Amino acid sequence: MKAVRLTLLCHALTQAQKNGRLAHPDDGILPLAVERWASTPDTQLLAAPERRAAQTAAWLWPQVQVEPALADCALGQWQGLPLKQLQAEQPQALAQWLEDPLSAPHGGESFAQLCERVGAWLMAFDRPGEWLAVTHPWVIRAALVTVLECPLAAAQRIDVLPLSRVELSFTGQWRLRLG
Repeated sequence: MKAVRLTLLCHALTQAQKNGRLAHPDDGILPLAVERWASTPDTQLLAAPERRAAQTAAWLWPQVQVEPALADCALGQWQGLPLKQLQAEQPQALAQWLEDPLSAPHGGESFAQLCERVGAWLMAFDRPGEWLAVTHPWVIRAALVTVLECPLAAAQRIDVLPLSRVELSFTGQWRLRLG
């Protein structure tokens, strides 16, 4: 069995992140002033469907496959709202969402549902070789919680910065690769 090596790459910085606003699918990335991350010619590229992931992926490589399972956590009526507004207008709902992985007061997807979606995708991912997947902070947190089999609440202790990456490998089971 040939191993799967999957690198999850967080999309580049957006104006929404810079301004403390929750993501919206149409958010684009800010201009990149860093070196492109080198990948091997055999690496295949996947990207979440949102604009910020597609733009980051296109910056890396011209040929990208869109992977719907890598989509960001659906934030329902909160998408695009400033965090300060939510803190002022819906402090209890925001606190509940941040503390309870089963909660979705915004009418979208709970973190637990996101973990189920990402976990199902990982379990079905049986394509050997080198893969790079451009996605979102919440998706990367969900993948780590799934692979490490830790409590869902542990995701609140994981910071995922723009352009940060996590390497995973699969040979019978998923493993976190540190290097």
